[in-house]
Amino acid sequence: MTEYVLGIESTAHTFSASVVSSDGKILSNPKSVYVPPEGSGIHPFEASLNHQRAAPAIVARALSEAGLGPCELSAVSYAMGPGLGPCLRVGAVVARTLASSASKPLVPVNHAVGHIEVGCLLTGATDPLVLLVSGGHTMVISFSAGRWRVLGETLDLTLGQLLDQFGRHAGLSSPCGAAIERAASGSSRYLQLPYTVKGNDVSFSGMLTAAERLYDSGEPFPDVCFSLQETAFAMTVEVVERALAFTGKREAMIVGGVAANRRLSAMMKSMASRHSAELKVVPLEYSGDCGAQIAWTGLLAFKSGVTVPVSESVVKQSWRLDSVDIPWRADCEA
Repeated sequence: MTEYVLGIESTAHTFSASVVSSDGKILSNPKSVYVPPEGSGIHPFEASLNHQRAAPAIVARALSEAGLGPCELSAVSYAMGPGLGPCLRVGAVVARTLASSASKPLVPVNHAVGHIEVGCLLTGATDPLVLLVSGGHTMVISFSAGRWRVLGETLDLTLGQLLDQFGRHAGLSSPCGAAIERAASGSSRYLQLPYTVKGNDVSFSGMLTAAERLYDSGEPFPDVCFSLQETAFAMTVEVVERALAFTGKREAMIVGGVAANRRLSAMMKSMASRHSAELKVVPLEYSGDCGAQIAWTGLLAFKSGVTVPVSESVVKQSWRLDSVDIPWRADCEA
């Protein structure tokens, strides 16, 4: 019997709802994205107001596109964290209301784990070394002993934050990654920037300060964007390569919003080929935050018996993915 789970994503600038089926089909995935003013970052309260306004229509559309009513669902899942508190609470309230009114189980999902699991679904990866790069995460991850384990991560800014903060400094509106990639493609002039790798961790704060100073000194925007990407991506690929050599994995996978960057994918592909590993990249449509990542991971968790009473369905602004038990992957350990 086919089961259906609705997932709600609301961790930051995106409110999205999706319905997936137990045979691995994404039946719907509409979203509404809060866009802050130019030069500004995400204001949690303003983003949460956007989510409140968008939620009824987005959930209704997700169900309509899937051709299902609430009572035909097997469960409702929501992003419990990590994320921005006001935004997370909107998604939690919507999920609680829907689950209660339809008398369906409620499933909490870790947003970062959602990125990984929807990536595995869509790329066919089974046991990958994962690079999770987004506004909220920069981590190198491998599955072991029932959990996703972090082998390296940022010590300060994430890769997404680096791009967004530099972009906002130059007057762009978040998210800035696509605009920076376009600008970088028009340059090949490299400007020296700090390259900071510590063990298998990276640090981007010094690079951000240096890039802002170069831009303020009059260096052309495309040249600074090119240099920022080349340096930050080289640092990131270095720590991924070290982890790939250590684990001996034959699959490398990029997930998260920055997975949409073609230059990063090209550098990762070149590195993976040197280790006889296949690079898999989550499709562009699902690289950013979306309900599908919550719905699919929620379905996996639900089938493994993971639910939470509505009265205990809290949100967690800080919730590391390596603290989350993954019972549905127990048989995947090497």
